[in-house]
Amino acid sequence: MLATLNSAWHWLSGIPHISAYITAAYVLYLLWLIGWIVLQKREPVATLSWMLSLAALPYLGLFIYYLLGPQRVKRQRLRRGRSRSGMEHYSEICPPDADCTELARVGQATTGLAPSSATDVQWLVDGGQTYAAIEQAIAAARDHVHLEYYIFNRDRSGTAVRDALIERARAGVKVRLLLDAVGSSQVNRRFLRPLLDAGAEMAWFHPAQLLKPFKRPWVNMRTHRKIVIVDGRIAFTGGINITDEENELLLPDAYRDLHLRVEGHVVRSLQLVFVEDWIYATGQGREAFDIPHLWPADAPSRKDGAIEAQVLVSGPDSAWEAIHRVHVGAIQDAQRRVWLVTPYFVPGEAARMALTSAALAGLDTRLLVPKMSDSRLVTYAARSYFDELLQAGVKIYEYGPRMLHTKALLADDDLCIVGSANFDNRSFRLNFEVSMLFHDRELCARLSRILESDFASAVRVRNDRNRSVWRYRLPEAFARLTSPLL
Repeated sequence: MLATLNSAWHWLSGIPHISAYITAAYVLYLLWLIGWIVLQKREPVATLSWMLSLAALPYLGLFIYYLLGPQRVKRQRLRRGRSRSGMEHYSEICPPDADCTELARVGQATTGLAPSSATDVQWLVDGGQTYAAIEQAIAAARDHVHLEYYIFNRDRSGTAVRDALIERARAGVKVRLLLDAVGSSQVNRRFLRPLLDAGAEMAWFHPAQLLKPFKRPWVNMRTHRKIVIVDGRIAFTGGINITDEENELLLPDAYRDLHLRVEGHVVRSLQLVFVEDWIYATGQGREAFDIPHLWPADAPSRKDGAIEAQVLVSGPDSAWEAIHRVHVGAIQDAQRRVWLVTPYFVPGEAARMALTSAALAGLDTRLLVPKMSDSRLVTYAARSYFDELLQAGVKIYEYGPRMLHTKALLADDDLCIVGSANFDNRSFRLNFEVSMLFHDRELCARLSRILESDFASAVRVRNDRNRSVWRYRLPEAFARLTSPLL
């Protein structure tokens, strides 16, 4: 093998003017690659980061950018399909005379989902409580069960949920399961076969397309959503996947996380999100859905709910970054406190400005992150922002030894946002995410008590901490350079 390579090298070096040809090819490669990246019209820092990174990897960089570079999904047909299918009235427009806040109107303008209401919301802490509630709701299903997950593993937790779905499918309940092809790659045909044999439908979100070499893959764009809809009346969403790694009843070091169970008119919005994703993933049209059964006619109306609620979605199919925009807006509107909890903290300039401004204005501004996340690179990148935040007065806490996976924002006493979105570029721009926004004092008070318990279990980061240049400061500085790519 070595002799063959050596022979090939001598043959190549013997070609007249080979150095000039290679140089010209590299220049053309750079010009073409730079033009492609610049036309994406991303932030200048992100654009420069991609250009410098890929310039150092001739030709291989092109393949990397093809797989992982910024991409857009053309889902306008789904937006138009909303009215064509007769589903547009399931997300009502906030009337001009209604008491809709500016934040709610921004959420509607950027997502197409109007402010709504909930008759009941329950916070579910950790996987054990969440899986029990989901399985109980599934067991009571009479018409349909819809599930969309990033991670659905074939372990004990996943098998228990699968078996609950099998029982309902055999009873004639319509079961649809939408899984991300990367996050749920552990799931195989053998695991799914009993569910499919029972009559359930299953689809993959952005599956691998190895047999379609000229069709651009979506390796870097995943559905990170966690949604369960039961009979169009009960919904679950939040940050908890279906896996033993988040089940503290099975693993003592399982992730610390937060989910929620919701009833009321706002379930219609979550149903609409699932339906759009299902149609997008399967190519099916409105004929695949029995519309009246998806949105029960006797479901509570928006006026019947005591809790103001709104579904927020974002993804690469929209340039508005709705969840990011609403988070920043909520921080800027706060008057008394801002508590942010996230497993991955890689803020953009707008978010950093909002957090530091809140702290400088004297608000109780807190940030809770894991002591060590499941990505060392992200952990170092997050810590690179600590000095600036601490100097502004932000109180930073690191949770451990369990991995913190909660994604929540509490602003003042009556506004909270909980969902699947991390506080980083990937969640705000690349992943398909879903969050719930609530305006309710009592509900936010319950969330506040949960977060206070987490803060009590965390260690506060001090501004005068001793940090070695080689062990901490330099790795953090280099990790920060990758922030636009994370």
